[in-house]
Amino acid sequence: MTSGPWPPGVDRVVLADVDSTSAEATRRAPTVPTWIMAHRQTAARGRRGRAWSMPEGNFAASFAWRPGVDPASMGLRSFTASLALHDVLRGLGVKGMSLKWPNDVLLNDGKLAGILLENPTPDLLVLGIGINLIATPDPATLEPGAMPPVSLLAATGLRVEPQTMLDALAPAFAAREAQLTTWGFAPIRTEWMKCAARKGQQITVKLPGDTITGTFTDVDDDGHLVLKTPDGLRRITAGDVFFGGG
Repeated sequence: MTSGPWPPGVDRVVLADVDSTSAEATRRAPTVPTWIMAHRQTAARGRRGRAWSMPEGNFAASFAWRPGVDPASMGLRSFTASLALHDVLRGLGVKGMSLKWPNDVLLNDGKLAGILLENPTPDLLVLGIGINLIATPDPATLEPGAMPPVSLLAATGLRVEPQTMLDALAPAFAAREAQLTTWGFAPIRTEWMKCAARKGQQITVKLPGDTITGTFTDVDDDGHLVLKTPDGLRRITAGDVFFGGG
């Protein structure tokens, strides 16, 4: 796998095992910006505190840094991260990828990777990325109606070592971060929408205490999902997206 040089001024820590790469990245916050990768996690977590199953050989890493932007802009890093992973996989010749709002990378309509953003402190951002490189999670750990998982190895025959993925992903993310900070969200949004899963189709978004079904029409300038519903356009700031009616 080819990649750019490791981003200057960024630390890299590779651990045999850890409770959670994002938790470890938060603990090491004084030394940020830092990538933390672990070959095994004992207490990995996904969105909304859900457990994240990580078979050994898959990829788990977190990046902690202080981007120096307002909290609303921090959320845009789910778009730069998913595009960075898309860049790396496209460089490997992988086809059939799409991006699911707000934080999943799909391959052949299965979930290949998930992205988690956390703000342990107002100025600190921790970006967690999990990729099914060689295996998929135990089905018992999946939420009902969740996207079926897929592994890179099973879908493409490509075997990528976790540390090799980190060596490629870190510079790819740095490049996308530089694009965002230099030119703003508009070019990122344009590229992301070209890869968006189910654009123009009906999707369901589950919110705390509400469920909204509508046609996925766009992502707005703030990264919010835009749905066309019988009651007009709805802008969703956060929620769980389900295909096929949820």
